[in-house]
Amino acid sequence: MPLTPLSPEPLAPQPGQLIARGVCRLLLSHGFAPLEEFVPERGKRVDVIGLGPKGEIWVVECKSSRADYTSDAKWQGYLDWCDRFFWAVDQDFPVELLPEESGLIIADAYGGELVRMPEESRLAGARRKSILQKFARDSARRLQALRDPRL
Repeated sequence: MPLTPLSPEPLAPQPGQLIARGVCRLLLSHGFAPLEEFVPERGKRVDVIGLGPKGEIWVVECKSSRADYTSDAKWQGYLDWCDRFFWAVDQDFPVELLPEESGLIIADAYGGELVRMPEESRLAGARRKSILQKFARDSARRLQALRDPRL
């Protein structure tokens, strides 16, 4: 008996999702484990969080247009959840809009380039432990959902 799909065919990726894919590929090339659409606490959702080989935590916000950037009023709340914060945009984005103290990644669907490294602002131990545990639990749940989509 053939299995029927659980959901309709997925929609084509949005521009920000394509940038996020390139960011994930870049982070992987630097030894980071990336996770898209991570929710560190209720009301916050970062586009990409990366866990580095030495336990460092980077947050990357992906912006596909000027309007996408100017409509984001919550990004400063993400600074409390990472050691380094980056913007990821495509090559046509007006980068002069972005705060200079933030990191900058130029990306497309196939990869990215780290253009500007921000200063590190190390997380407190308790916050780091909380994020690492949530990162691990969310990653494990997503992997299990891929292995057993009917769960």
